Order: sequence, then structure tokens, then C-alpha cells
Amino acid sequence: MVDYVIETRNLSKIYSKTSVVDSIDMHVEKGKIYGLLGKNGAGKTTTMCMLLNLTYPSDGEIYLFGKDPKRHPMEIYPKIGSIIETPGFYENLTAYENLKILAKMRGDFNPHRINSVLELVNLSDVKSKKFKDFSLGMKQRLGIAAAIMHNPELLILDEPINGLDPFGIKEIRELLKRLSHEFGITILISSHILSEIENIADVIGFMDSGVLIEEISKEDLLNRLDKFVEFEVSDIDLAIGILETLELKDKRDFTSSGGTIRLYSHLELRDKFNALFVKAGIDVKKVNLCEENLEEFFTRFVSNN
Repeated sequence: MVDYVIETRNLSKIYSKTSVVDSIDMHVEKGKIYGLLGKNGAGKTTTMCMLLNLTYPSDGEIYLFGKDPKRHPMEIYPKIGSIIETPGFYENLTAYENLKILAKMRGDFNPHRINSVLELVNLSDVKSKKFKDFSLGMKQRLGIAAAIMHNPELLILDEPINGLDPFGIKEIRELLKRLSHEFGITILISSHILSEIENIADVIGFMDSGVLIEEISKEDLLNRLDKFVEFEVSDIDLAIGILETLELKDKRDFTSSGGTIRLYSHLELRDKFNALFVKAGIDVKKVNLCEENLEEFFTRFVSNN
């Protein structure tokens, strides 16, 4: 039996007669990193707010750690750490001082624990630096430090890499993988940055216009990415004509753009097609066997649903 840390059934949210989240069934397994992927406005943040009891569902059910959070709030919510939107800290206080205030508000102040989480998020060298002097990446890492200070079993992070430079993104990615793999923390992370979700998530939930279209494991996703041969040719019209004489006329057989043809079927015959192009006097500049990236898959996937 699968152990779900998060499970929803027909979860919905309606604002002013507009369906923002539409009957979603989400399944987040224990110990996994689940990437909730979708464009801005897809309903990701609203979904997370409902999970955290920051907004009430219009319909449906939520189960966290196998229990109804409405009936067991004091048992469930202390097990969760979260970042929704930008982490809020006192600008003129240091990283250590900000975490100290949060810990005292929770009633679990422990200097050793604060120092250990600052070390874990790679901020121990700047723990005496004021928050206002932090880079965006440092601020996000301090937010994660605050979220894990009480040893949660589940992290819910809304767009934690939004606005970061490539170095900052890499730091957050490595930190989240470590939290999952070394400490066994289940992580639900939302993003509209497809490449990062592809790099970090064990399972990806595709969300569009309030609908959770499908949940796909990383392994299944890799098997479903379209393979194609890309020809860069000197005479695109003549090359297309040759393919059409071979009855490759279906829109999923090939596409063309500029001087490039993408062939999606009969990949094993690419040498034959190349020979036919050359025989017809076409200069074939490149022949590459390729695989679509997650952005291309997502665009195709959403348009077909």
C-alpha cells in the first residue's frame, strides 16, 4: 500500500463564481519530491494554501499523513514547514536573530538547532549579517532554514527558485535534494520553471487552468518524451516534397521551421532520408537524433488535454 503524505479528493476552490482549482486528486508519496508544474495562474498557490489551511476549499477532501487536518490540526500542522510567496523577516536583524525570534514564538528556542540549520543551508558564515544585506538566494535559503527549524516531515514550497540567478537556483536545488535524500523530508514544490522541476522532482503534477491534468513519475516522463530526427537542409520545400512522396504527410510525421525539419516517425530510416535529400541536390548541414525537453512536452501535453 502506498504511503501518501498528501492526498486530495475532488479538491476545488471557487472565487466569485470562477473555478481556480477544479476537482483535483493529488497524491504525494512519503519521501518523494513532488513538483507541481504549471503556468502562472494555473492554481498552484491556491492549492498549497488550501493544504496549509490558509484558505478554505469550496469542495473536496484533504488528507495529510493519512488524516483529516480539520479533525487533527494540532497533530498535523506542526509536522509541516512551508514558504508561500516571499519569506518575511526583520530587515535590520541578522539571520540568527530572525530565527531566534521565530523559535521563541514557537516555544522551542534552541541555539544549537539554529546554528545547525544555518550550517545546513550554507549560511553559517553570514549568520551575523543583517537580512537587508542578503542576496535573493540567501533570503530564500534563510526562508528554508526557518521552515525546517522545527524538524518537519513535510515541506511545502511555493516558487522557491523564482527570480534567482542560475547559481542561486543550483544552491536551492542541491539543498532540497539533500533534505529529501538525507533527512527523508517529503517535499511539495511548485514552479513554472520547467527545467528545474525536471531536474529536481521524482514525480511531476501537470496543472493548467485549475486542473491537475496528470501525475507522472520521472521515469515515465522520460519514456514519454518524443524522439525525433532533426535535419537542417538548404532547400526546405524540396525536402518536404520528398517526404510527402513517401506518404509522410501526417502532422505528427514531421514539422518544419525555417531550414529545419523535425521527423517524428520512421526514425530508423533517417539514413535513407538523408541519402534521398543528397541525391536530390539538397545540402544537408546537420542530422541530429534528438529528444524533446520538458517545456516542449508540457506544451504538447496541455494542448492535447
